[in-house]
Amino acid sequence: MMEGMIIKNMSFKVGQTMTIVGVPKPDATNFAVNIGPDEQDITLHINPRFDAHGDENVVVCNSYEGGSWCEEHREGGFPFQLGEEFEMTIEFTPTEFQVNLSDGSTIHFPNRMGAEKYKVISFDGDARISSFKIQ
Repeated sequence: MMEGMIIKNMSFKVGQTMTIVGVPKPDATNFAVNIGPDEQDITLHINPRFDAHGDENVVVCNSYEGGSWCEEHREGGFPFQLGEEFEMTIEFTPTEFQVNLSDGSTIHFPNRMGAEKYKVISFDGDARISSFKIQ
């Protein structure tokens, strides 16, 4: 399922915050950040779409479980610019992921799988991730 850069056995636990810095390619249509328990399932899929899947300039969040996508969640702004650096932080609470975008908007996405830690993080699509850290 995941095709881009995959980080395995990297623990992301309740109470931690992940910071991601990257640059969308100048001709990007979309990119994704995925967090999950394994390489098949995704508990948090963050998909900024410049022009993809019938959407323009929107961030779509979802989960992928048991071979199927769940219900899409759309909230927050769209601070991403083609070819310009972005930073987002993901705070992991017991009940949700709080995604803070650089325009000050926030996405609240439920921890649908209910685990207290996830070990697979992947980046896919039209962006170059320059750094990420978990604190």
